[in-house]
Order: sequence, then C-alpha cells, then structure tokens
Amino acid sequence: MAAAPKPETLAAFEAAKGFMPVAEGLALYAAAAEAGALGLPLLEVGTYCGRSTILLADAAREAGTTAITVDHHRGSEEQQPGWEYHDPTVVDPEVGEIDTLPTFRRTLHKAGLEDHVIAVVGRSPLVAKVWGTPLGLVFIDGGHTDEHAGGDYEGWAPHVADGGLLVIHDVFPDPVDEWTGQAPYRVYLRALASGAFTEVSVTDSLRVLRRTGTGI
Repeated sequence: MAAAPKPETLAAFEAAKGFMPVAEGLALYAAAAEAGALGLPLLEVGTYCGRSTILLADAAREAGTTAITVDHHRGSEEQQPGWEYHDPTVVDPEVGEIDTLPTFRRTLHKAGLEDHVIAVVGRSPLVAKVWGTPLGLVFIDGGHTDEHAGGDYEGWAPHVADGGLLVIHDVFPDPVDEWTGQAPYRVYLRALASGAFTEVSVTDSLRVLRRTGTGI
C-alpha cells in the first residue's frame, strides 16, 4: 500500500493556496515517501505558496531527510496580471510585482514544517548550475514554457540519484492545453526517450519516473 500523509498534513495541504488537486497530492506524497528511503534530499522546482511543499516536507520529516524548494517567487507566466491564474493578493504593493515568499512562509509555519524545508530563492537554472548534491526526488512544477520546463529538466534531472524519482506535474498531452501542460508533456516524453527514466505511475497530470539508466 502506498504511503499516505497524516490527516493533519493533508488538511494543511488542502487549506494552502495553490493548484494541485488532492489525488495528485497523494501520489506526490507516496513518491516522496518512497524516494525518502534513499536518505537523500527531496527537491521541488516551483514553490509558489507551498501547497505541494507541505507534502514533500512531511515525507522528508518521516524519512529523516530534508525537502528543498526552489523558486524566484515572482510567479510563472500564467500567474502574471491579465492571465488566468493571476492572484492579486500575492502582489507586493510596494514593488508592484508578485511575491509569493511571504505566503509560502506562512503556509509552512501553519503546517509546523519550517524545520524540515530549505527554501532557495532564485531562478532554477542558476541554482541548478551550482548544485552538487545527489537527490532522491526531483519534482518539476515550475514554468510552463518550453524554455522553463526544459531548463528545469536539463538543470535538475542529472542530479536524480540512481533509483531516485523524477516527478513531473501538469503533463497534458492534448494540444488544447498549450499554456498549461504541453511543455511539461514534452519534458515527460524527453525523459522517457532518454532511456534514463522508466515510468512508475500516472495520476491525472502527475507522472512519476524512476532513474534506471544514465544521462538525461
């Protein structure tokens, strides 16, 4: 049976601002719990307000490891003013730009998980360039353009340890979803075609793959 979060963890996840449905959250938690057995950190690209970070942090706590979440906290393309996922409540009135970092910190504080997360504030490719630690899990959930999704894959997939998991969110094969899931879908296809990753599970738009070969 797949590992499941405690009721209070799931309640905190459901209460947090964000977009991940519960079914996908449960699949993410199960993957994180499995990957945690490797004793390596669990890393997320795309923090937003911390909804999915709650699950990674709780799984990391249970496994005795650490969750790491990387985001510039200025919002992805579809969260900018005029786009479908824009939320004016996370705009910093002083600078006039999105800043999800304060909301994220409140989310972790409410969930009691601050001590189990390292939050890295910066652009994913820049952080990936200086990263040197093998990872038990990489969860790609950042920007949805080919530039950003592809860059996240190229930057972070090499750090997935042998037997570790690569999790990709918002994988939508239908071309009608060009602005929400086509770039993650192309990353998913690329990972499979590389021979480095083998699919483990599919839950709606969430794909879990295991490193079974070298390269990306």
